[in-house]
Amino acid sequence: MQIPYQPLLPETKQPIIIIGASGIVKDAHLPAYKMAGFEVFGITNRTRAKAEDFAQQFQIPHVFDFVADAVKNAPHNAVYDITVLPNQYIEILEQLPDGAAVLIQKPMGNDLAQAKEIVAVCERKNLVASINFQLRFAPFIAAARFIIDQKLIGDIYDMEVKVTVNTPWHLFPLIKEHPRLEILFHSVHYIDCIRSFMGNPKSVLAKTFKHPNKDLSSSRSTILMDYRDDLRAVINTNHDHCFGPRHEESYIKWEGTKGAIKAKMGLLMNYPNGLPDIFEHATPNEDGHYEWKRIQLEGSWFPEAFVGTMSNLMRFKEGSDKVLYTSVQDVLGTMQVVEACYISNEQGGVTLNEL
Repeated sequence: MQIPYQPLLPETKQPIIIIGASGIVKDAHLPAYKMAGFEVFGITNRTRAKAEDFAQQFQIPHVFDFVADAVKNAPHNAVYDITVLPNQYIEILEQLPDGAAVLIQKPMGNDLAQAKEIVAVCERKNLVASINFQLRFAPFIAAARFIIDQKLIGDIYDMEVKVTVNTPWHLFPLIKEHPRLEILFHSVHYIDCIRSFMGNPKSVLAKTFKHPNKDLSSSRSTILMDYRDDLRAVINTNHDHCFGPRHEESYIKWEGTKGAIKAKMGLLMNYPNGLPDIFEHATPNEDGHYEWKRIQLEGSWFPEAFVGTMSNLMRFKEGSDKVLYTSVQDVLGTMQVVEACYISNEQGGVTLNEL
């Protein structure tokens, strides 16, 4: 079976201006753009030396000291790629030309109130604005979406995300100290991904947990997105599994009335080196027995999925795509779920002494 899972590329050249020079830019944005043949016109960063280092490594012709300088010298059809932390988004968005195309790093703000402010700025300035929820464009997600859209596994009644790994948080010093670490900066990917398949849930139950020996706001979460009584959507993450690789897990699984799909997300295991992804689906044979078949997909979440978010933004801007899949307006739904998770976490469950 041929599964179309590679993103379509834009038909026009749209030079990219990168705002920020974090590790994710070096590890994912720039390799993905090089892979896709996108032109990176310039880069700016508060620490110029870091921007210059990236420019040398990836042959970026222009380095700017400030966002205003980058905007002043940008080509008229430039796409802006904001890769800084959420508390800087609004300040930067205000400096972009009205009507510009912009890809904003996830999450869309530190909380729902800030997310609404970001949407308001984008709408006031008529920005074509998208959030970089690139998991939606990972090869295994695109392949699963095709199989599900073709009804090859019937109607979905269960979607499960399970992550049991040993995450090296020290590699993310800018977010490690955040008071909303796990859900806002990690499980938010899975919340957004589930929404892309199921839409907005009617309610959310969630609890996020600390580790007794780690100075982190949270590193494990359980999230139940409630749609209806015959559809389960659950996220279970544990970033504290430091007992070797034997029982590590990292997968997304879909179960339907006619079959199932399971995608191993190898990137999260042995991070940052990762392991190979594995994509399998089960459908009944002539005897009614289910057979799991493995399909080899090229590429992974990093860096290939980063082609998809940028390409969709460019194609929407030029008119080739009719839908901007991770628009700020759509992602507002993801941020509503995140906020609901934290409210649920604070309110807690039913205590037994009340019964």
